[in-house]
Amino acid sequence: MIDNSIVQGFLEDKDDSLKINLEKVQEAKNCIIVNLNGYVDGYNVAYFQKQVGKIINSGFVNIIFNCYNLNYVASTGIGSFTDFLKLVKNKGGDVLMMNVQPKVYEVFQLLGFSQFFTFKENLKDSVDYFKKKEDSGSVFPKIVLCPVCSHRLKAVKVGRFRCSECKAVIAIDKEGGISLG
Repeated sequence: MIDNSIVQGFLEDKDDSLKINLEKVQEAKNCIIVNLNGYVDGYNVAYFQKQVGKIINSGFVNIIFNCYNLNYVASTGIGSFTDFLKLVKNKGGDVLMMNVQPKVYEVFQLLGFSQFFTFKENLKDSVDYFKKKEDSGSVFPKIVLCPVCSHRLKAVKVGRFRCSECKAVIAIDKEGGISLG
């Protein structure tokens, strides 16, 4: 069921070129479907960022962007999706792209961002993705800072790794804690 009262103040702003509707996902924790209808470009990207910011600030950190009716996305829109991904990853969440049209996926691919996002074809697979993450109890993947040079690193599992910037050896534990070593 689509219900825009899920996020307080969500209906205060509108844009004719991009309609956004929300659906809460009961089966997964802090999960919401953001249905996009229209396009995201330089003219409406501020509106898009503001609306998704409201969603994240309301505690929804597992976001499914339903892109079935998203006709076009410019590089500024891809940048916004990337910013959302960084924001929710830092809060233990994730962003998933669902029903992405081929011409929209092509923009992700051409700009080199398709590797950073998870793409699913339908709602069941999308919800299952977040349920599996919950069930595993894993904090990975996680962005960590090198304790030597503060370079941002992506940790995908427990173990010892070398910083790609300063070459320091870093140990990452099962809670995602880091130490030299």
